[in-house]
Amino acid sequence: MAKEDLRLLDFWVSPFCMRVKIAFAEKGLAYDSQEEDLLGGKSELLLKTNPIYQKVPVLLDSGKPIVESSNIVYYIDEKFATQNPLLPSCAYGRSRARFWADFIDKKIYEAGMAIWRSKGEELEIAKNDFIDIVKKLEGALGDKDYFGGDNFGYVDVIAISMTSWFHAYEKFGGFKVEKECPKFDAWTKRCLKRESVARVFPDPEKVYEFVVMLRKMHGIE
Repeated sequence: MAKEDLRLLDFWVSPFCMRVKIAFAEKGLAYDSQEEDLLGGKSELLLKTNPIYQKVPVLLDSGKPIVESSNIVYYIDEKFATQNPLLPSCAYGRSRARFWADFIDKKIYEAGMAIWRSKGEELEIAKNDFIDIVKKLEGALGDKDYFGGDNFGYVDVIAISMTSWFHAYEKFGGFKVEKECPKFDAWTKRCLKRESVARVFPDPEKVYEFVVMLRKMHGIE
């Protein structure tokens, strides 16, 4: 496939865009990237190709838009099925992978946002809720190297991207995932050794600075 057939509408700090870039790398696929200015003004292309949610990522495959990051990763894996499959081969395994991906999508980002948008007693509640969610993921991981077992797969792609914001959550919440969820932290470090992840993982301090800016924009500071 020619490089110009795949185009990603991207934003550097978005963990959701990061998922797509990891999937591309795991599949060995070349693509073009268009960085969006989500704070300064969204492009006409973004508004046209994702009119419902008007957010990134959007994958354009020969001009056809695919939206929502978990759906995009699923699409990439299905279309390029012979190139390093990310989803399990059996129907039950795929159903479990989709379940945990859905859990991550519904829980992690909102719980993290509750941390950086809260103060006082609300912050303590948000922190405890976040830790509880990560502990549930740690339970699903068990003693395996990756969520899919021995191989880095779909749930790992979905989950590892979210950890790019964990440093900011830790700083605002006054906790350490390494202490609260050591097995999950070990999994994170294992994933970060993969080139597909390390190459697109943003500097945690820059993410923290971005979140500080968001707090000021929302009048929290």
